[in-house]
Amino acid sequence: MYSSGRFACSYLQQAIVSRPYFYHRSTDLVTNALQNRKMASTGETRPKVFVTRSDIPQIGLDLLKAECDVTVWEQPSPVPRTELLRNIVGKDALFCTLCDKIDSDVLEKASPSLKVIGTMSVGYDHIDVGGCKAQGIRVGYTPDVLTDATAELTMALLLATTRRLFEANKEVYNGGWKSWAPTWMCGQGLKGSTVGIVGFGRIGQEVAKRIVPFKPSRILYTGRTERKSEAAEVNAEYVNFDILLKESDVVVVLCALSPETVNMFNEESFAKMKKSAVFINASRGAVVDQKALYEALRNGVITSAGLDVTTPEPLPVDDPLTKLSNIVILPHIGSADLRTRIEMSRITACNILQGIIGTQMIAEV
Repeated sequence: MYSSGRFACSYLQQAIVSRPYFYHRSTDLVTNALQNRKMASTGETRPKVFVTRSDIPQIGLDLLKAECDVTVWEQPSPVPRTELLRNIVGKDALFCTLCDKIDSDVLEKASPSLKVIGTMSVGYDHIDVGGCKAQGIRVGYTPDVLTDATAELTMALLLATTRRLFEANKEVYNGGWKSWAPTWMCGQGLKGSTVGIVGFGRIGQEVAKRIVPFKPSRILYTGRTERKSEAAEVNAEYVNFDILLKESDVVVVLCALSPETVNMFNEESFAKMKKSAVFINASRGAVVDQKALYEALRNGVITSAGLDVTTPEPLPVDDPLTKLSNIVILPHIGSADLRTRIEMSRITACNILQGIIGTQMIAEV
């Protein structure tokens, strides 16, 4: 572990306290830790960091380069597996994204030098967290900061799907728009509907708040635990999974990926939903059995679907789902708000630097 005197942190401290876009509730803890450490350059070996792609927002790279020797995969795309395994050797830290699979092979190559992994994501199912803990490797991530951006995108996807916006847009360009017709391109409104949210964490709660102004008749939610105080803010009802499926006009999935949620939306689940139901997934692709979803959409078991996440990613252009007209598929852009991505880069870099010197991260798994 690097001691507090090994490298200067004036730039890091300035970046943390400046709060350029968002204020993270854990930032003061980091700032206090830095204020208690007078860090000055001593000429000792600087920590070595590998960054798995070149197109992360610059603030993260600048923070790391000010304090560490940084090696970057100089392509705006995920680092090839062979390059990851080669470059991780001898590094103290790794800056990665959800595109990078950090498994036992990577950890074995990284041992014994690797001290910390920072992932520029809220999810960390791409990292062997158990293996990291066994080797004493700390893992930082970026929750909270992308909550609003993802909630906004979820609402956009929900409205685009229920009101058939992408279908209608295509008709403008392919000659399908002939004249006004009473039922042509009619979708479903949210007013008076029942919206079911699977996963009532930070993002689920923010989506519920954004749904309220559309005047639904009911908001249902389900998850591992009942959240009475948060639900009361939006008059949401806690129900079991089966009831939510049977009674919801729109099912919005925002749960975490876990062994319990893998393929939780399968043939049986879709069969329990209304034929008029709209299915929205903005969580993780693996919570859905995509073959079952395809059959449900093709055979009219449910009306339509909107996905911001798929398995795999990117989804092959010849995947059967891409041939359907009653589905909206987005390329996992839930957090693709520029200010949000900049803040994610900053937090990831700060997590890494704090992990190296052994102080509390902004957000640690």
